[in-house]
Amino acid sequence: MMRIELPGQSGLTAGFEVPLEMLAACHLRVQDQCATLLRLVPHLAAQGCDRQAQQAAAAVMRYFDTAARHHHDDEERDLFPALLESMAGSDAVCLREMTAALTAEHRELERCWQALRAVLAQVAAGQAALLAQDEVARFTECYERHIAREESELLPMARRLLSDAELDRIGLAMRRRRGVADDTDRPALPTPAHPTGAPNAPAA
Repeated sequence: MMRIELPGQSGLTAGFEVPLEMLAACHLRVQDQCATLLRLVPHLAAQGCDRQAQQAAAAVMRYFDTAARHHHDDEERDLFPALLESMAGSDAVCLREMTAALTAEHRELERCWQALRAVLAQVAAGQAALLAQDEVARFTECYERHIAREESELLPMARRLLSDAELDRIGLAMRRRRGVADDTDRPALPTPAHPTGAPNAPAA
């Protein structure tokens, strides 16, 4: 039986304090998911909707329904506007064209994903279904081209143009989008009272 690796196990990890590196790490995880989809096509044809296929389908769905969507939002809502703002007062035609093209690619990828998701939902539920090789190939190839453009054009430009303060703001927005608490989101803890009722004495 062909072993289907569950996706999302990339060795590269990055935190919100380095948002551009985190976006690059997300690209590797997308490639993990695409590799799983490609392996799933012959597995379903040969082995049917077995437990491994169900688990792989569920994991891929979970990723593209959540993390991949967050990734697109990170770029469209935070990174692209920050880049355009950094070029305010300058001729940013090429930058506007690039971000518009990448946004259009996001919409096309999301349309392709919805078609694949309908089949994966059947597989995850244990229902007999087959993934179309041409649809999977189209989706994975589109993502490969999209990632290649972001790695060669978008992220290098962001590293050149964005200040540390802008990157910090993007990282904070990414954190909040995922519901990860930040120090600025936590309420201040009340100062515990001294046993006698007097304020705490300063530490020595």
